[in-house]
Amino acid sequence: MSKPVEEFNAYRSRMTDVILEDNNKIIKRIFNLDTNAYASGALDVKTKELLGLVASTVLRCDDCVKYHLETAYKHGVSTEEMMETMGIATLVGGTIVIPHLRRAREYWMELEAHNS
Repeated sequence: MSKPVEEFNAYRSRMTDVILEDNNKIIKRIFNLDTNAYASGALDVKTKELLGLVASTVLRCDDCVKYHLETAYKHGVSTEEMMETMGIATLVGGTIVIPHLRRAREYWMELEAHNS
């Protein structure tokens, strides 16, 4: 098992539970909107996750990048598809996202190790 993957998921799950227990209607609606936005529709889940990965990389949100990498991995995205997606993210975001590209590739390797 990959410790970074387990630690990220445990932290994310624990803190999401804490936040949702606060019972803030606005935050709950945002979480619900996010869940529904990534559900299958005219675009399949895999495509939506890759779009989320590009946006998260350009916005330089490492937690978001990890989330979309993991969900994309679970939906069958290959390393080649992920790297092509990250290439577009790097093109759009510019060289400032290269550190996020490095961390994304490292996390992808952790996902592969975690799931092998």
